[in-house]
This record gives sequence, structure tokens and C-alpha cells, in this order.
Amino acid sequence: SMQRRLNRMLDSSHDDKLLALVDVEGFVPKEITVTVKDGKVKVLAEHKEEHTTSRGKECNYKNIMKEISLPPGVSEDEVTYSL
Repeated sequence: SMQRRLNRMLDSSHDDKLLALVDVEGFVPKEITVTVKDGKVKVLAEHKEEHTTSRGKECNYKNIMKEISLPPGVSEDEVTYSL
């Protein structure tokens, strides 16, 4: 299985700084949302599967939600992330 990680990088004029690393294994990129608002970076990953079995319909759902505060002096405009 392929391991996927979401890196949120802070671009600063001096040096790139890693704010957080979030393991999102089992999620595809379209299931992951990253927002930067009110001094915080929020990562939301949601995955839903539906199967029909002999007993009826089964639904599997999993999600991850992480919220990280930006360090003092870091502008929301400076935040970048990659998958």
C-alpha cells in the first residue's frame, strides 16, 4: 500500500520550516481539504465506502481532522502544503 503524507510547509524569506506532517494513508487527494484561517491550518480528510452485501448495504466511513496554530509572526499567506 502506498503511504501518503501531507506536508504543510511554511515559506519564509530565511528558510523553509516544517509546521506539521499528517499521515493521510488510505485517503486520495480529492478527499483531503486544507484551509488556513484565523491563524490556524486545518486538515480534513474524509473517506466513505458503500458495499452491498447479502445482508444489505454496509457503509464504512473514516475521517481525520487536525488543526495546527501558526507560530507567532507567520502570515497565513506564507503557508504552503503538498501531498
